[in-house]
Amino acid sequence: MKFSLSWLKDHLKTDADIDTVAAAMTMAGLEVEDIHDPAKALKPFTVAKVISAAQHPNADRLQVLQVDTVDGLKEIVCGAPNARARLTTIYAPIGAYVPGLGVTLVEKPVRGVVSNGMMCSGAELQIDSESDGILELSDDLAVGTPAAQVFGAEPVIDFEVTPNRPDWLGVHGIARDLAATGLGTFTETTVTPVKGSFPSSITVKIDGDACRHFTGRVIRSVKNGPSPKWLQDKLKSIGLKPISALVDITNYLSFDRARPLHVYDVAKLVGTTLEARLGHHNGPNDEQLIALDGKTYDIGPDMCVIADAGGQRPIGLGGVMGGESTGVSDDTTEVFLECAWFEPIRIAQTGRTLSLNSDAQYRFARGVDPQSTRPGLELATQLILDLCGGEASEVVETGAAIEGRPDVTFDPAYVAQLTGLDVPTDKIEHILTALGFGVTTGASWTVRVPSWRRDVDGKADLVEEVARIYGFNHIPATPLPSVGLRPGGVLTAQQAKARTARRALAAYGYSEAVTWSFMRQDWAKLFGGGDDKLVLANPIASELNCMRPSALPNLLEAAGRNAARGHAGAQLFEIGPIYLGLEPNDQKPTITVLKAPGKARSWQAAGEDALFALKGDLMALLDAMGAPVASLQLLQGSNAAHWHPGRSARLQLGPKQIVAEFGELHPAVLKAMDLSGAYVGFEIRIDNLPAPKSKSGKSKGALSLSNLMPLTRDFAFLGDEKLAAGDLVRAIKGADKTLIGEAQVFDVYRGQGVPEGQKSLAIEVTLTPTDKTLTEPEIEAISSKIIAAAQKVGAILRT
Repeated sequence: MKFSLSWLKDHLKTDADIDTVAAAMTMAGLEVEDIHDPAKALKPFTVAKVISAAQHPNADRLQVLQVDTVDGLKEIVCGAPNARARLTTIYAPIGAYVPGLGVTLVEKPVRGVVSNGMMCSGAELQIDSESDGILELSDDLAVGTPAAQVFGAEPVIDFEVTPNRPDWLGVHGIARDLAATGLGTFTETTVTPVKGSFPSSITVKIDGDACRHFTGRVIRSVKNGPSPKWLQDKLKSIGLKPISALVDITNYLSFDRARPLHVYDVAKLVGTTLEARLGHHNGPNDEQLIALDGKTYDIGPDMCVIADAGGQRPIGLGGVMGGESTGVSDDTTEVFLECAWFEPIRIAQTGRTLSLNSDAQYRFARGVDPQSTRPGLELATQLILDLCGGEASEVVETGAAIEGRPDVTFDPAYVAQLTGLDVPTDKIEHILTALGFGVTTGASWTVRVPSWRRDVDGKADLVEEVARIYGFNHIPATPLPSVGLRPGGVLTAQQAKARTARRALAAYGYSEAVTWSFMRQDWAKLFGGGDDKLVLANPIASELNCMRPSALPNLLEAAGRNAARGHAGAQLFEIGPIYLGLEPNDQKPTITVLKAPGKARSWQAAGEDALFALKGDLMALLDAMGAPVASLQLLQGSNAAHWHPGRSARLQLGPKQIVAEFGELHPAVLKAMDLSGAYVGFEIRIDNLPAPKSKSGKSKGALSLSNLMPLTRDFAFLGDEKLAAGDLVRAIKGADKTLIGEAQVFDVYRGQGVPEGQKSLAIEVTLTPTDKTLTEPEIEAISSKIIAAAQKVGAILRT
């Protein structure tokens, strides 16, 4: 959106310069993109008079001019056909940059004659798109008059209009906001209705789906032609090309009042009725329109069409562009002036479908003031009568004006509550009134929202308006209260564990993933969630409609995508929350790891079992996080249905404190997610990990190492098939905590020599003497303790 400074001052009484206006706009929330000041580009150029013109001695099409300039008498070579003596024109000195040519003038000979400057055309100064020769100016202009003064060049502001403020698409609306900031006084022009002197010869029918309010009138005996200079200058200043008085008036009101209109040549209409309807859909024979831009457009059934000939011939796309068949020309003497309101969504969709963007479409798609239909018609009528003459008919009005915005109950104290701004009550009232709101004060204020402010729905929007105009720079900078350092560092125990886990898993070869906290409800049900109370009311996507009960589904989906693109064997982890209910304590922090199956054909296929490798990573991770690994109980199976019942387990500290679950994912779950192969993973509940024991100081305990050689003894125990090796190892370590340093399983045997339903577990026990070498009797005594401890968990020494 562009506007010139003088155009703004039509509606705002102010002495502010362009930079002050731009600064005020920025503070009021209008994003200024550029300030174009043509006077700067025209600064080197001044008025000059040609004293004499003589034929160039070495060129038939060149003349040598003697020119009276601001720098004195200059000899200039010129090739313009209209160059002659006594001509007043524009002079460019040596060293001037000519914007239309993109060159800087230098002193050099032209066919043997040195040219000491240049005579300029309108195109070379970029004040006209076409020119057949140098500029011809009034003889009354004095030599040395600045070109910027001659052409009335003034600065233009270009700014970005946010979609929620369609009223800023008119200079009138911008002036209102700037006046509210205190930059000047807003000039509200009263629109006086033009009384019709005869009945309109054109009637209107509307389809409520296509158009809800339509006004119009016939104006006869008009004389169309070039618009006056003041109107052409305004349009040229924002980059619009003047066409004719009738068209320029509609363009002017579109940019001045954000109110698009259209004029039809009555002589070119078929019949006496215009109809605003939806497009007719006849299969391959859809309606078409040759628009004013000369292009042919296919009309869809959801587009608003203006038609004549009993509603059969399309002559325009309502709110977008008129048709070529009824466009006005210099021969037009009778017009029908249209001012209507069209549904923003329908107009926006029409523009996207047809790739047709016009100034009218841009405004209607964002929402033209629904109550500006009749005032816009009256204002356009008066301008046409003033500039083109003629006689106006009575107004034809069909449909009802759109209702205004609902009133808002407002407490001025809410401004301070929401923003921290201490704005006096009378200042709040003044700001809202200046912006066009109607304020009724009392114990509770009632604020009437103007029809052009479709973005205001409640009291928070009114607070935003007050803060925006009063100035966000007035919001007090209040420092946060000083908080002492927490003992043990700035990270909580949970945060420290998460950081440790992140570094450890990365070192183990896993890649961190950050996935959504949402997922499909049907997948959530597979993982113990999917309750309707956790379904989102407004999901960002249809497949992300439920809060996740586990991070495993998202990691499975990510691994599946990788596999589908040829990257099998993904190893992923995520540290984040899961959601088991609506209460704050139902959000649980977890560490989730997933290992996808690798390629089916590999020389490593017979290597280490993926599940046992995963268990090793899990135990190493828990140890790195400070968990009491030696005290953890391993129980076969899991309470969650998404784990494979025969290839899963859980680690816990007591019957209710489950620390982790791990294993292979259930084949039924993988099938539902369209995955194949054996996916293994684990989930750690960070909040179930015990807090580390507090230390009295920062120093570490003394390092205790034995200078004696450790020795090992092997034991083979028979036990029930259901006996957990971990329970046996734990019992053996507890037999003598001083001398027994380590115990680990190195063989499991079932078969000949072992009774049915039992298994043989071979355990290597490492003994670490501390003060002396162990004697055989001492070793035998410890062995007896080990055998006795094994018997307590149901294992006997195999003989």
